Amino acid sequence: MQPETLSQPLLAWFHENKRILPFRTESTPYRVWVSEIMLQQTRVSAVLDYFERFMRELPTVQALAECPPDRLMKLWEGLGYYSRARNLQKAAQIIVAEYGGQLPADYKALLALPGIGEYTAGAIASISFGLPVTAVDGNVLRVFSRVLWDEGDILRPDTKKRLTAQTAYFQPPDAPGAYNEALMELGALVCLPNGAPLCGECPLAHLCEAHRRGRETELPHKTPKKARRREPYTVVLLLRREHETPQILLTRRPPEGVLAGLWQPILLEGTLTKAETESTLAALGLRATVCEAAPKARHIFTHLEWELSGWVCRFEGGALAQEHVWADAAGLCGRYALPNAVKAYSNFAKEMLSCPDRFSL
Repeated sequence: MQPETLSQPLLAWFHENKRILPFRTESTPYRVWVSEIMLQQTRVSAVLDYFERFMRELPTVQALAECPPDRLMKLWEGLGYYSRARNLQKAAQIIVAEYGGQLPADYKALLALPGIGEYTAGAIASISFGLPVTAVDGNVLRVFSRVLWDEGDILRPDTKKRLTAQTAYFQPPDAPGAYNEALMELGALVCLPNGAPLCGECPLAHLCEAHRRGRETELPHKTPKKARRREPYTVVLLLRREHETPQILLTRRPPEGVLAGLWQPILLEGTLTKAETESTLAALGLRATVCEAAPKARHIFTHLEWELSGWVCRFEGGALAQEHVWADAAGLCGRYALPNAVKAYSNFAKEMLSCPDRFSL
């Protein structure tokens, strides 16, 4: 098969059907970079508002490099995978120091920056600089495994290497960025991962070996994920009044590990009773009275699942050794970045702090 046999109908379809997205209408290297990082393991619909707000506040690499870390985390709050934001800033600082604030128009130089892997480097290099490199993500692997009937496990390096080579073979030298975007768009909108792909809308259906066999849903092959580890925690919404203003105690997570450096209510290991909660808080140096139960919740990470229960507690005195702050409703909403993992509790706390008659202090 000649390269243009696949690339021409693909590009024609993309020209007619591509989504109008803010990072496509103005595809500067910086905007493409930020959008690609945000889109990692995150749906386009979830990213759009975050991207617009991020660009308004941090419109340049220099602004990102100089942003206070806590403010950066607040801008990223709710997107998850917070190491992405930290690596964005590390890379921005390198770009300012070594490249005059402009992303380098070189694939290997991009690949050397924190948080930028082969796919992201390929996307920036091809879309923003027109360089003939591939950008192969899960969407692209799925498309080519079906079109070419490749039964390899797409999580294996040898399969990915083989399909990447095929992707490069069909890439037109005069439109590498559009070709990469078209493949990603086709995988996202038509060659779907779950359920039946929309073969009637696919510009490559006449070339697709999986479609010819009527076995599209059998590919790609992928190693099953391991079962997530479950961890129970008790969330403590510790409240007080300070000068008639209701406040909640927030603690900062350690600088390394899951949700590093973010703020959260007190999180205790295990599913604790009232008495266990009060005694555990006392061991931490805090005197508190449990007032009522908070809602149960669950949060799923990639390889981990938190099972959460909670208690609303009245602060009676004492001090906590680890880094902490007392936050009012405004601080909870606008200053401190809290992870989605405790969103049910941060929302519950916002309601309580905004309606102080809801509890007794």
